[in-house]
Amino acid sequence: PVVTFGNLMSEGIALSRRGQHDKALGCFNDALKLRAGDKHCLITRSKCFLKLGDTENSLKDAEASLQIDKTFSEGLYQKAETLYTMGDFEFALVFYHRGRRLRPDLHKFQLGINKAEEAIVNCIGNPSSVKLESKEDLCFVSRQAERKKDNQKQQNKPTKDQKQMKKKSPKTEQQLLGALYADKAFLEKLLKDEDLMQSSTRQGIKVMDLVLGGISYLNHRRDFWQQQKPMYARAYERKVLRQGRMQDKKEKPSDISRSIAKNMEDIELMLARGSAEESCRKAERVLKRIQACSENEVPNKNEVIGNLHSCIGNAQLAMGQMEAALRSHKMDLDCARQNALTDSVSRALDNIGHVYARIGKFQQAINTWEEKIPLAQSSLEKAWLFHEIGRCYLELNKAEVARDYGQKSLQSADEEGDVEWQLHATVLVAQAQVKLKDYPSAILTFERALEKAKLVPSEAAQNGIIA
Repeated sequence: PVVTFGNLMSEGIALSRRGQHDKALGCFNDALKLRAGDKHCLITRSKCFLKLGDTENSLKDAEASLQIDKTFSEGLYQKAETLYTMGDFEFALVFYHRGRRLRPDLHKFQLGINKAEEAIVNCIGNPSSVKLESKEDLCFVSRQAERKKDNQKQQNKPTKDQKQMKKKSPKTEQQLLGALYADKAFLEKLLKDEDLMQSSTRQGIKVMDLVLGGISYLNHRRDFWQQQKPMYARAYERKVLRQGRMQDKKEKPSDISRSIAKNMEDIELMLARGSAEESCRKAERVLKRIQACSENEVPNKNEVIGNLHSCIGNAQLAMGQMEAALRSHKMDLDCARQNALTDSVSRALDNIGHVYARIGKFQQAINTWEEKIPLAQSSLEKAWLFHEIGRCYLELNKAEVARDYGQKSLQSADEEGDVEWQLHATVLVAQAQVKLKDYPSAILTFERALEKAKLVPSEAAQNGIIA
């Protein structure tokens, strides 16, 4: 079966939603090989990187999408979110503002501005507390006033930090700071050692200033983490987590999902190795098991059932059981249409067309594949689809229509830059020209096909074209 860009995107998004971000990343990487530079795929991969904690690659993908389209709102939002996660709140704020100017209708940009501004205040304090350095380009600032303010700040600093330390109870601070709470307790203990506080380092920095700086930093972190996730939200998450654990003990849906994924891989591997009968038997056993499961145990139950019907149909086709294969693929199609699964509909139509073509029902194959055309999501998918339809028309001695579809296939293959499908499409056009008795054109087209065959390279194709 031909893997399409749309199928890879859908599979990657589904895996990401289930928390399988590593597998989802593989799908997005493969999708970008088929359609390099697709901005939507870059953004979904960026989100996946962010979930995995790889902020550097997440930022690269977000910036790559903006190089393609500077006004891409999703790219701006993803770049802002990544910068925010990295702690670059000021730069994140810039991109939240840019996004809001472009798309004022999207509320998420305003929310981003609010949280970035609050994070900045939590980290550096209110703007009124920021001290401007007295430099030559700031000659309008009075040096004496600055010195006076600096002296007052140094005098008040211990008192402010001590007041700030009393804002939170030890229990609350421990929950917010986690492992850093022990560090804060150690620094506070050091403050009580007056002799140590009056001493200085080799560089001339007072130990008291270093200790107070460390406590101030931890206080800012504490306030920031509380703003990010208040205590009531943490309590609610713990409650939900406990409920989830109780449910896991009863049903263990995660174990079922892993088992299904493993079985699906085994079924496909058996078919790829030529063990069609074994693949079919295993798929039928898994299908019975899934049908007995509830929606809670298997959230994507209908999608999995459709996939299993498709696997059974492919195995039956490999065993030469054409009628059985057709029934299985039609069951996959019915399941996909009932549950509005567009990619599954596309897959089922593709497989049904192949079965019809194998049993010589070329008109039914054409009708099925023509229904699939609007669902094709890449130039490569269109290239082979148009080629298969053209091949069926050639079998029905409708050479003119076959030639037209061959030219469509060649155009799509050129858009994708795929030499192999350019070769197939060119040969189809040449064979149609032979049927139409347009021999001079057929010779020229076969010569072009020969050049493509040398690029693939394929000796069998070269010999066939020369013959």
